[in-house]
Amino acid sequence: MSDEMREHERPIVDVILARQGAGGVRVLVIDDEPEIQRAIRARLAGAEFTVEGALTAAAGMDLAVRWHPDVIILDLSLPDKDGVEVVRELRTWSRTPIIILSVRAADADKITALELGADDYLTKPFSSGELVARVRVALRHTSPASGAGGAADARFQTGGLVIDIQHRLVTVDDREVHLTPTEYAVLTYLARNAGKVITHRTLLQAVWGPQYETEDHYLHVFVGQLRRKIEPQPGRPRYLLTEPGVGYRLRSPE
Repeated sequence: MSDEMREHERPIVDVILARQGAGGVRVLVIDDEPEIQRAIRARLAGAEFTVEGALTAAAGMDLAVRWHPDVIILDLSLPDKDGVEVVRELRTWSRTPIIILSVRAADADKITALELGADDYLTKPFSSGELVARVRVALRHTSPASGAGGAADARFQTGGLVIDIQHRLVTVDDREVHLTPTEYAVLTYLARNAGKVITHRTLLQAVWGPQYETEDHYLHVFVGQLRRKIEPQPGRPRYLLTEPGVGYRLRSPE
């Protein structure tokens, strides 16, 4: 059996951790603009990632099957297939993190991609530093510590915000914060997905149930209440960030 086949049969977490230790994390970029390809390749190579590129959806899917990337960066506007459909197809067989690139102004496209299983998105133009940061966040989501319900989830910290899930205790700069059960449910769901954009619909379904998936005003109320309790300046949030028209993101742990 070849080394490639042996690697393909290993759990995705083990493969990624092995590659991270060896400085060989694989990133697949599917984008039809050669200039974007070159810029992304140079920046990620400088951050010690191994990068392969594809200019079409078909070539990208072929590489995804053969090369087993650890992260996929996907443009929504491709010449042979809409990127949203590529996300849909990838999620039928792959759990590899997907970061969407798009110049589209419509929030509906971003929401659709996220709800189909994309992990994050960046709107063009974007900074190279932000791209590297988003790739690293995506990799953390595949690590053992990112799964819900285990010992690794017992404590979450980002800056001065600490969530002790085991003891249902929330503190900000060592000051205890008293949350209602619903406020706590919203915050802990975001904490278990820290760094990832969570759409309004996903959060509503997770906390309130599927019958509330269109009731955005629930989130506006509870997010406002949470910010008044956990943010030093609620009008300029540091931890609970808004992704306009899409959803929310809790800042990743440092």
